[in-house]
Amino acid sequence: MSFLIFFLGLVYNLYNFFKKAKKDKILYGYFSFKHTIRSYLFWLLPFGSYSMRQRPLFTAISYVFHVGLLLTPIFFLGHIELWKESWGISWWALPNIVSDFLTVLTIICGVILLLRRFLVKDVKYLSTPVDYALLVLVILVFLTGFLARYQLVFTYQVIAGLHILLGEVMLIFIPFTKLSHIFYFWLIRAHTASEFGAVRRSKDY
Repeated sequence: MSFLIFFLGLVYNLYNFFKKAKKDKILYGYFSFKHTIRSYLFWLLPFGSYSMRQRPLFTAISYVFHVGLLLTPIFFLGHIELWKESWGISWWALPNIVSDFLTVLTIICGVILLLRRFLVKDVKYLSTPVDYALLVLVILVFLTGFLARYQLVFTYQVIAGLHILLGEVMLIFIPFTKLSHIFYFWLIRAHTASEFGAVRRSKDY
């Protein structure tokens, strides 16, 4: 059910996005593939954009957090084994020591980002209760996964069950909260890059 809600919510939101873009009659008119690809490269590379270079420490922490957030769940051997047992499909996995290292780094970076929302005045002003809750949710998903792997705290069944439950909740929340930027990043960057590059003749990075 969580996967179903995740995919249906994503499809629904993308449908609305492109429907509004077509109605607006602007986005498609000045879309530039060249500027879009260039923007992707500069915003995906560490310190590629001007704003990243202005805040190097935050950029490094945020970059590591996102890398761990994306790579660890997909390439963790335990997750892949579950897919293989259930659906008969598998793919390359990270060595367990690398997965552990990324998990711990993701938790640490997540905690730092959470503290930043509490302590940095400008960020605190822009943060909502949902922003705090989502970050806590992501941290707990990784923390419970790490505890389940090493069977620490409570019984394995309890901590593994909690990890699965939190993971399902996160999947459900992705299409309907700011977590959806994992998908909308590509659309927003394409829109912004095309406007700045093809219309304003300036950089968006």
